[in-house]
Amino acid sequence: MAVVDPVIETDYLVVGAGASGLAFADTLLDETDAHVTIVDRHGKPGGHWNDAYPFVTLHQPSAFYGVNSTELGSGRKDTTGLNAGLYELASGPEICGYYDRVVSTRLVPSGRVSYHPMSDYEGEGRFRSLLSGAVTRVHVRRKVVDATYASPTVPSTHTPSFSVAPGVRMVPPNALPGLGSGTGTGTGTGTGTGTDEVPHRFTVLGGGKTAMDTVVWLVQAGADPDAITWVVPRDSWLINRVTTQPAPEFFDAVIGGQADQMAAFAAATSTDDLFLRLEACGAVTRIDRERTPGMFHLATVAPGEVEVLRRVRDVVRLGRVRALEPGRMVLDGGEVPVAPGTLFVDCTASAVRPRPVQPVFQGDRIVLQMLRLPQPAFSSALTAWVEAHHDDEEQQNRLCAPVRFPHTLDEYAGSVMTTMLNQFHWSQDRELRRWIRTSRLDGFGKLVAGVDREDAQRQAVLARYREQAMAAVGNMPALTGAAGGAGAG
Repeated sequence: MAVVDPVIETDYLVVGAGASGLAFADTLLDETDAHVTIVDRHGKPGGHWNDAYPFVTLHQPSAFYGVNSTELGSGRKDTTGLNAGLYELASGPEICGYYDRVVSTRLVPSGRVSYHPMSDYEGEGRFRSLLSGAVTRVHVRRKVVDATYASPTVPSTHTPSFSVAPGVRMVPPNALPGLGSGTGTGTGTGTGTGTDEVPHRFTVLGGGKTAMDTVVWLVQAGADPDAITWVVPRDSWLINRVTTQPAPEFFDAVIGGQADQMAAFAAATSTDDLFLRLEACGAVTRIDRERTPGMFHLATVAPGEVEVLRRVRDVVRLGRVRALEPGRMVLDGGEVPVAPGTLFVDCTASAVRPRPVQPVFQGDRIVLQMLRLPQPAFSSALTAWVEAHHDDEEQQNRLCAPVRFPHTLDEYAGSVMTTMLNQFHWSQDRELRRWIRTSRLDGFGKLVAGVDREDAQRQAVLARYREQAMAAVGNMPALTGAAGGAGAG
């Protein structure tokens, strides 16, 4: 007798149970009576957070990350460590536990969400269990939601783009906390020697936030900064975390800082000039003050982290690694000798792979993308709100224009311009404006709405922000044109 694949009925099929997919499902649950089916390859909700290194944290405060309905963290400020004085940053394990609670205590118990872990969506309304191979067919009454389009890669699961010779010891950052227990060097890419010897020299590969986290962790854990070599293909501009704090005591730094940034966009004559102005007003910073960065992937750091990173003096700037061999590294721009016993830490996975933007709403398909930098959870929740309250696809896409992630410095102005255009459209929709103002994922709406009309000082800051934002919009065409128009979203 022929085996018939089971069929389930649903209104929305969400592919991916990471930050974007869960933020979308959570808001859709609040704004509609729809049934949602979530399919994901991981065994637990949380997407790439399941594979992240143990010492990872959010870049920005927990207060505006996660899903709209459920607080992440306790709203406290850190009193110790490099983030002292700023609002808490959830750790990777905290985030995984949070998403597990969201699914198990809110989404599934609603009776309108079904969750299928360890399942691979094969397209055409079918997914396959990774454990049994059984196929389930899904009759989707409304739309399939692709929450994987902008998914990052992480060190523990990516394949390095360079060769690693036998005998070279290389691990992802995930393995570092296990070094002292003898479990650290035989994991990761399969290139470790399996030795239990704890290394005393480290070479960190990569110039992004993962590499920065790794260098900071090594130094904080006791490694000698002079025993660390850091391979940085491109220096990076970094967001100053002080300007991202969602509380009234940081009003001047946050909203006043936004006004300063708009003034920088209004006055800048080129990309280089723009970033120097952003640095001058404290919006961005750099590790090496003597070098002009060539990258800005919106990594966010506290001033204390920058000071730790500056303690590492052996920084190799010869482009990307091509090969690791006993006794030497081969890079784009030359070779570098490597001391015996060095442990390489592979931080070259890209969290922001270049992907072309495409319409978010495409008939019976929704492709989740960034609508406001750098907030994927807010962007996905807002997309769900628009899906719930607007039927016209042209209007939906007008409200949800995807923002191109800036892979070059020249693209940043265009990305900001698209973000500002989105925010203008949102401001013209009264109900959407009200939803944003009350959304915990927005971060700053309540901060602005809470300003007393009689508070002349803060009202003046808001007036300056509006004035400079208008001036910035006026200068954006010239600024993006000076960059070759590369950033237009």
